[in-house]
Amino acid sequence: MLHTLKPNKGSTKNRHRVARGPGSGSGTTGGRGTKGQQSRTGKGRRLGFEGGQTPMIRRQPKMGGFLHPRRQDNEVLNLDILEKKLPAGSYTVAELKKHRLVSGSRPVKILSKGSVTKKYELTVHAASKTAVAAITKAGGSVTFLKA
Repeated sequence: MLHTLKPNKGSTKNRHRVARGPGSGSGTTGGRGTKGQQSRTGKGRRLGFEGGQTPMIRRQPKMGGFLHPRRQDNEVLNLDILEKKLPAGSYTVAELKKHRLVSGSRPVKILSKGSVTKKYELTVHAASKTAVAAITKAGGSVTFLKA
């Protein structure tokens, strides 16, 4: 029955009561040694204390960088991925999401890493000049959406 359960013999021990007189084996100094900062009561030091050395948090520069308040993060799609994953044809941002080439709600930008030989007609938010040139050279076109 549950009320008769007990831990195995020897598996539990009473905690050692420190600083409870000389007869206990760890009385007087209570296992802290004699004198010094470590032996004193309230010896704990604040978080980040480095023994008097200038702490890491104060050695760091005070001001971080900043992000432009109107910064535009784009979902990037490279030409080599287009070439590898899609047949020639006409694609909008929704169709690119359906083919899992882009995800999320950020604007889509085509970049010119790689080359393209198929004829693509893309409707995206942005594209680099070299990417547009490569697509038009292959016989395709790029139309821009308003972000």
